[in-house]
Amino acid sequence: MTERLLQYIWQFQYFNKEALILDNGDAFQVIHPGRYNTNQGPDFLEAKIRIEDTLWVGHVELHLKTSDWFRHAHQFDRNYDNVILHVVWENDLRDKDARIPVFSLQSKVPMLLLKQYEHWMNSAGFIACGNQIRDVSRINWISWRERLLAERMQRKSATVFSFLLQTNQHWEETFWWLLARNFGAVLNFEPFEALAKTLPVTVLARYKNKLPVLEALLLGQSGLLEGEFEDEYPMMLQKEYLHFKAKYKLEPIRQAVHFMRTRPVNFPTVRLAQLAMLVHQSNHLFAYIRETTALHDIKKLLAVTASTFWDQHYTFYKKSVHRPKKLGNQMIDTLIINAIVPVLFSYGLLHNEEQYKNRALNWLDELEPERNAITNGFEELGIVNKSACDSQALLELKSHYCDPKKCLDCAVGNALLKRSVSVSLETCT
Repeated sequence: MTERLLQYIWQFQYFNKEALILDNGDAFQVIHPGRYNTNQGPDFLEAKIRIEDTLWVGHVELHLKTSDWFRHAHQFDRNYDNVILHVVWENDLRDKDARIPVFSLQSKVPMLLLKQYEHWMNSAGFIACGNQIRDVSRINWISWRERLLAERMQRKSATVFSFLLQTNQHWEETFWWLLARNFGAVLNFEPFEALAKTLPVTVLARYKNKLPVLEALLLGQSGLLEGEFEDEYPMMLQKEYLHFKAKYKLEPIRQAVHFMRTRPVNFPTVRLAQLAMLVHQSNHLFAYIRETTALHDIKKLLAVTASTFWDQHYTFYKKSVHRPKKLGNQMIDTLIINAIVPVLFSYGLLHNEEQYKNRALNWLDELEPERNAITNGFEELGIVNKSACDSQALLELKSHYCDPKKCLDCAVGNALLKRSVSVSLETCT
C-alpha cells in the first residue's frame, strides 16, 4: 500500500461502503469524499460525512498509519484544524484518545484491486498493463488521447515561453532557437540550441543572400572549422569565419557536436549545411509559418538541399559517392512536429487565438505517425497509431505515465482498476 493509492481509493470510493463503522464504533456515511488537494494542507477539502445523526463538513486527511498524523506534526499545523476525518490503512494507535474520528480502510478494500496495483508496480514489461490494455473501450481511448495531446502541447509550449522570456518576446528569434535545436535531433539538441543563441537572426539576415557566409557562421560557431583542411571549400569557409568571428566578437560554443551513433545523413555537418540553406532561401520564418494555412507549403519550405560541396561529402575530410543532401521527408515531419507545430500552438495559446492552435493540431493530424521503439511497442499491443496526433499522445503516455508508473493518474489504469473493483463487489454480493 502507498499513500497515493490510499488517496485514490478514497477519491473514487473504491471500498465496500456497507455498514461503515468508525474505529470508535460510531456509524458513519460518506456524503461526499471531498475535493482532492494537490497543494499544501489536508488531502481532501470540503468533504461531507454523517456520523450517527450529525452532518459534518470539513477536510479529510489520509495516512498509512494513524501515528503518521503525529509524526508529520499535523497537531501543530493550523491548516489541519478543520479536519473532520482521519482515514488510515492501519490504525496503530487504537488505545490513544483521538480528537479526530479515525476510519481504517484495510478490511474494506477489494483484494483484486490491491493485487492488480501490486502487479503493475512490479511489472518489468513495456508498460505495466500491457496484457490488459486492449480491454479499454475505444471511447475511453479517444478522450484520453485528446488529454494526452493537450498535455504534450502544454509541455512544449513551456519551452517556447521560456525562449520567449529569454528573447524579450521576439518570436522570430525564439523560433530560430527552436528550429536549430530540432535540426540537431536527439544527439545534438543542446549544441545546436547553444549555437543558435550565439547567432542572432539580425546577423543572419544581413548575410542571407551569401550562403558561404551562413555556412561559415554555423559551422564555425559549432567548432567544425577548427584545424587544418586540404580541400579549398572548407579552407574558404574557415577564412570567412575567422573574419566574422573577429568582426562580431563571436565565441564558439563549448558543447561538442556528436557524430557517433548517428547515420551519415544526420551528421551535424550535413544538418548545419541544410540549416544554412533554409536561412538562405527564406524570409522571416516565423511570420511565414503564422500566415501559411496549407501544410504542403510548410513542407515545400523545408525541402532544402545543402550546397553542392555536400553532394560528395558528409564531412570536410573524406569524399563520398555523389548524393545531394536534401532534407528527407521524415526529418521534415520531425521539424514540423517538434518546432513548427509547438511555436504556432504557443502563439495561439499566448494570444488566445484559437485559429492558430487549431491549425497546429490539424497539421499534426495530417502528418504520418512517428515510428520508433515506443510507438512500435504500443502498436504491438493493438493501440492505434495513424497520425502524428496519435504518436505524440503515445509518447506522452509512455514517458509521463507508464515509465514513472503513474497508473492511478492514467485513464487506462483508472478504467482497468474500476473494472476490478466492480468484479470484486459483484462477487461479494
